[in-house]
Amino acid sequence: ALKKFDGAYWRELFDSRVGKTTWPYGSGVWSKKEWVLPEIDPDDIVSAFEGNSNLFWAERYGKQFLGMNDLWVKHCGISHTGSFKDLGMTVLVSQVNRLRKLKRPVVGVGCASTGDTSAALSAYCAAAGIPSIVFLPANKISIAQLIQPIANGAFVLSIDTDFDGCMKLIREVTSELPIYLANSLNSLRLEGQKTAAIEILQQFDWEVPDWVIVPGGNLGNIYAFYKGFKMCQELGLVDRVPRLVCSQAANANPLYLCYKSGWIQFKAVKANTTFASAIQIGDPVSIDRAVYALKNSNGIVEEATEEELMDAMAQADSTGMFICPHTGVALSALIKLRNSGVIAAGDRTVVVSTAHGLKFSQSKADFGSVMDVLKKYLGNQTPNH
Repeated sequence: ALKKFDGAYWRELFDSRVGKTTWPYGSGVWSKKEWVLPEIDPDDIVSAFEGNSNLFWAERYGKQFLGMNDLWVKHCGISHTGSFKDLGMTVLVSQVNRLRKLKRPVVGVGCASTGDTSAALSAYCAAAGIPSIVFLPANKISIAQLIQPIANGAFVLSIDTDFDGCMKLIREVTSELPIYLANSLNSLRLEGQKTAAIEILQQFDWEVPDWVIVPGGNLGNIYAFYKGFKMCQELGLVDRVPRLVCSQAANANPLYLCYKSGWIQFKAVKANTTFASAIQIGDPVSIDRAVYALKNSNGIVEEATEEELMDAMAQADSTGMFICPHTGVALSALIKLRNSGVIAAGDRTVVVSTAHGLKFSQSKADFGSVMDVLKKYLGNQTPNH
């Protein structure tokens, strides 16, 4: 149905809506409404004008640490609740809002979360007056992330297990009660998240970058990016899809191990503690979709140790960024692929930053490797006098 219009039509339409206040098109997600949820009435949409996030030329970082002149960071964390999860949650909560108005039996919305999903869910539910229920793994998320759903009035259950345990529990609960499941297993989330890929193309005046690097936990987002790029190719807005890289924490790396086996077998792992707490997931629900996306984009999977991700964060922050540990995981992949010559000096590369650094400020404050990097940095500074 979308092919009735050519690529030029869509490019012009999407570009005409950027930065406007016209409801609901001022949102980076709903400015692509025809591709996201075409049938919904604008009155049912719950939006905080999320998206339209900064695509930042990481000039100093690229030149100083990687010898690159065309490195970009897509700051998806500069969004309403401070993470990319807003992009998917506006779509999901809008649809629930519509269902409730149609008097369907939906009492509330629930999710298991490593932090950011619960913040996004609770904010959008609060905006629509819909009850939200959140299952969090006890003592495994940052204070900043815990405060958000509580402040927004969600019913927060802290459970003595990890994310995978919370996920199992909420799936059981939502199958018994009229509570709508909001995890990224839900395709509505991915429809919103794919708009970040379309946005990247828009920001480059519809030129396709060579590489896009995305951190991976539950693995919905890597597929969402692929879907956004693929739709733009199929509908004639661009002529190709960038190569995708998914980067995992070495302490929670089931996709990486599957990739290393030549995609032969996937095995869930027990995720160990990582500073990249939002991707501390051993049994990702979107595994099949992620493998599909990577195979079809000539993609690569990398991993980052704790020291590597913290060093990458400290380096990035030393050039004026203030990034989350998950972005550190993505930058680590870039460093490795750059060092091995897979990514060339002149390749246009986009690293997707998934959350705001302020949400994870404790990870910056108490880690030895940050001190190591700083000592090395200070040792290299020549005195001015």
